[in-house]
Amino acid sequence: MTRLWDKGAPLDERVLAYTAGEDHALDERLVRYDVQASIAHAHMLQAQGLLSEDDFAAIEKGLESLAATHALGQWTIDLADEDGQTALEKRLTALIGAAGGRVHLGRSRNDQVLTALRLYLRDAVRQLADAANEVANALDRLAAREGALAIPGYTHMQQAMPSSVALWAGGYAAELRDDAQGLIATQRRLARNPLGSAAGYGTPGLPLDRTATTRALGFDQPQEPVTSVQLSRGKAEAQVLFEVALLMQDLGRFAADVCLFYTQEFAFVELPDEFTTGSSIMPQKRNPDVFELLRGRTATAHACLVEALGIFAKLPSGYQRDLQLLKAPLFRGIDLALASTSILAPAIDAMRFRPENVVLDPAIHAAERANELVVREGIPFREAYRRIGAALKRETE
Repeated sequence: MTRLWDKGAPLDERVLAYTAGEDHALDERLVRYDVQASIAHAHMLQAQGLLSEDDFAAIEKGLESLAATHALGQWTIDLADEDGQTALEKRLTALIGAAGGRVHLGRSRNDQVLTALRLYLRDAVRQLADAANEVANALDRLAAREGALAIPGYTHMQQAMPSSVALWAGGYAAELRDDAQGLIATQRRLARNPLGSAAGYGTPGLPLDRTATTRALGFDQPQEPVTSVQLSRGKAEAQVLFEVALLMQDLGRFAADVCLFYTQEFAFVELPDEFTTGSSIMPQKRNPDVFELLRGRTATAHACLVEALGIFAKLPSGYQRDLQLLKAPLFRGIDLALASTSILAPAIDAMRFRPENVVLDPAIHAAERANELVVREGIPFREAYRRIGAALKRETE
C-alpha cells in the first residue's frame, strides 16, 4: 500500500508533489493525537462487535509503539506517504499485519485528521494562554521592581498626563491576560467530536457509538448533524488565529514602545547586551532587533488569519481539498506566537529603566490642575480648562 486511496492505477509524481504539498511535514505534529484518536476509534469498534479483541489488542499495542518511536525520531512522514494518516496505517499494517487494515472502518481521512487537529488545538491554545500569562507575569515583576517611577503618558506621541512604569506595564499585563482568556474561549468550537462523521455523511450500515469516542477523547459532545462537520472546517482554526493575531498585536505594541523608549532621544530603558545585536559598520550600535522583529511579525500573524479565512470563504458544502491548506497558516501563526512570548518574558525581566533620563514636561499636570480648580471653586470644567490653558500660555511666554 502506498496511499489509502490507492487502487493500483499509476500516479504522476508531479501530481503527488503538488497535491500533498507540505502535508507530510505539517502532519508530524499531529501523529500522537492521531494515535490517541485511532485507539479510541478501534476500542469503540471492538465494543460494537466490529473488531475482535485480539485485533484491537494488536492495534492498540502497535499504535502505541509507533507513537513512541515517532517521538524518538525513529520514523517520519515521507512525501510518498502523502499525509500522516496514510503513514500511520501503512506502518501499523507493516508492524502487526492485516489487522492494521481494520482500523479505518467507519471513518474517513476527513474526520480522522479533523479529530487529531482538534485534539492538538486543545493543547495548543492552553499552551498559548499559559505563554501570554507568563509575559503578563513578567510585566508584573517589572511593575514590582520599578513601578514607582513616574513616566510620561502619551497621546498623539505628545506628553499628555503623568503615568508610571506600574501603569504602563499593568495596562499591557491586563490585555495579555485578556488575550489568554480569548484563547481559552476558542475551546467551545474545539469541544465537539467529529470522529464518526466520516466524509461528512456518516457511516450507513455501521452501528458506531460516537458517544463512546466522545467520552474517551474528552470532547463535550458528538458534532451533529454529520453534515455540519465539514461545514465547520476552518471556523475553529480562524478563531484561534484571530486570538493569536490579537495577542501578537498587543506584543507588537509593547515592542513598539520599547523601541521608542530605547532611542537615544528617549533613553528611558536599558537593554542588556544579550538582547541586542550590533552593526556590521558602526561599532557603537546596539540594536533592539528582538523588539523590532516582534513588532514586524504582528503582520505575519494578521496574514495567517487572512489566509485561513480566504481558504474556506466561498467553498460549497461537503469536504473540499482546499481545506487541507488551513494547516499551514494555522501552525505558522501558533508557532510565531509561542516563539514571540518565549523570548519576550526573559527580555522584560532583563529590562531596566533609567530614571535619570525620564523628564516630565511641567505642563503634563494641566488636566489635574483643571480638576483641582473645579473641586476648589465649583466652576464648570470648561471654564477651568480655559483658565489653566491661559495660565500655561502666560508661563511659556
